[in-house]
Amino acid sequence: MFKFFANLFGYLLNGIYGLVNNYGIAIIIFTLIVKGVMLPISIKQQKTMKKTAKIQKEAKEIQDKYKNDQVRQSQELMDLYKRENMSPFSGCLSSILQIVLVLSVFYLVSSPLTYMKKVDSKTINTYIEQIQEERGENVNYPEIAIIREKGKIDENVNLNMEFLGLDLSDIPTQNYGDWKVYVIPVLYVMTSLISMRLTKNMTKTNKEDKESKEENKNDSEEMMDEMNKQMNLMMPIMTVSIALIAPLGLALYWLVSNLLMIFERVVLNRFFKEGEEVNG
Repeated sequence: MFKFFANLFGYLLNGIYGLVNNYGIAIIIFTLIVKGVMLPISIKQQKTMKKTAKIQKEAKEIQDKYKNDQVRQSQELMDLYKRENMSPFSGCLSSILQIVLVLSVFYLVSSPLTYMKKVDSKTINTYIEQIQEERGENVNYPEIAIIREKGKIDENVNLNMEFLGLDLSDIPTQNYGDWKVYVIPVLYVMTSLISMRLTKNMTKTNKEDKESKEENKNDSEEMMDEMNKQMNLMMPIMTVSIALIAPLGLALYWLVSNLLMIFERVVLNRFFKEGEEVNG
């Protein structure tokens, strides 16, 4: 599945690269387009977060009223979600979609000759054998090695990866002595923390309501909360770990994506807040 999406994304990224002839700029434009396509889903996700915070008081009243009747409590909560046109697992679905995007783009930037340039496998394998023979060892990210070592002599396997003084084919864990390779990953981590903080602020509720809710959760809510917590914890750990062992092109995609997400959430949050004030 990830390779399928990587192949589709490759057509788009290669088309953009053909226009700008710079891998970094192509990734930025590619990210803008992907975020634009995903905007309706982002709007729905943000509406869900706002609506979840809004109905928590009503959910608490149901939990208090039927705390001795778990069956009735579960039914009333399900009716509440249905009445508000909400799914308890919508947050999980959004996180799963993010994982699909993360891994698909990872395949794309790790093997740009296969998924972006559409170079035939025979040519790629021939170059890999040559490089391994020259080095006397197997290589990580062989297609990146081909671009670095054979791109100057074969235009078919060449990509302009110079971007703002950085080589987007560099891999942080393979360049410990070059501080510049950590600039994009560090900025990515910083924007991730800001994004997580924004999300937390958008969904925060009164402390007493949260404590009461913890005491009265039913099984479905506990499962939902646990899945969301695991997803929210796993995504940053997974992406930061991959960013350190993958070519910088991937970290650049995530950095730009985070910046757009922060801008998107701030704008949408203000839009929804103004809408509530008008309706109120």
